[in-house]
Amino acid sequence: MKKIKVENAIGTILAHDLTKIVPGKFKGARFKKGHIITKDDIEVLKDMGKNHIYSFVLNENSLHENESAITMGKAAIGKGVYTTKPSEGKVNIKAQKRGLLKINKKVLERVNNIDLLMLATLHNNTIVEKDQTVAATRIIPLVIEKEKIERFKNICKYEDSIVSVKPMYNLKTGIIVTGSEVYYGRIKDKFGDILKNKIDTYQSEYVGIKYAPDDPKLISKAMLELIDMGAEVILASGGMSVDADDVTPLAIRDISTEVISYGSPVLPGSMFMVAYRNDVTILGIPGCGMYHKVTVFDVIYPRVLAKEKLSKQDITSLAYGGLCMKCEICNYPICPLGKM
Repeated sequence: MKKIKVENAIGTILAHDLTKIVPGKFKGARFKKGHIITKDDIEVLKDMGKNHIYSFVLNENSLHENESAITMGKAAIGKGVYTTKPSEGKVNIKAQKRGLLKINKKVLERVNNIDLLMLATLHNNTIVEKDQTVAATRIIPLVIEKEKIERFKNICKYEDSIVSVKPMYNLKTGIIVTGSEVYYGRIKDKFGDILKNKIDTYQSEYVGIKYAPDDPKLISKAMLELIDMGAEVILASGGMSVDADDVTPLAIRDISTEVISYGSPVLPGSMFMVAYRNDVTILGIPGCGMYHKVTVFDVIYPRVLAKEKLSKQDITSLAYGGLCMKCEICNYPICPLGKM
């Protein structure tokens, strides 16, 4: 590469985009790759702080920033995402439709260990919308050795994709509200409406609600009735603590074919329960779900809607970042809760 003064660059073909920044108003390519510099461009370039430009000829062992970004973007993606055309040397990766973002963090770290290139992503398990940018990649210099890009490609080739988006399904979800005080009319139920709103927020399908007193057999019976109604997910609310009358965990165990976890390393939500009856997911939601806007439920439910089979490790890994900051204004999911 050769650095030349802009006054001497008239007629030179730009080898890369030149960025203009107007604080708070604009940031983008003022001159695109391939533009032929004219006399009228000189003062504009100087106003942009560009007193020199690079002139170079690529050799057979080098790649330009745009070609590098295109190659890395295509190598990194899996299902549910697509790459954009390069701009200012960067390629964005976007979601094809609404879904759950999946990031292979180990492979992401491996490719970022290659000098002079980068790939940045949103957090794993983030709900993303159609055409939302979920990742971006570029090289740091204007040109890079082909060998580095080949290493990037090979890492991606022999591992799972780094960036993908899983579809989220509107799974049929039923609610059971437990507690003798509600069942016998001593107090009005408020938990049911909260969970109905959650089902609506996450765009799943509400199939019905059942009520049961603090009797494990009757709670089990009500959950089985919800399954007969077509429920693919059951939200069992209340009765999840260690109090003598709280028997919901017993009822869940009674009808489950597999219990993944009773208890989670997340606050609020430490008494949370995850279990399965064959293909039906059962989530035991403690009383904190009636008070707090966001709990461990909001971290786990999107993964259920993406039809992920949860493991004990999935739950225990939430410990890091599992403490809610109790912000005065809650901005979840733009928040560290549940981010790993």
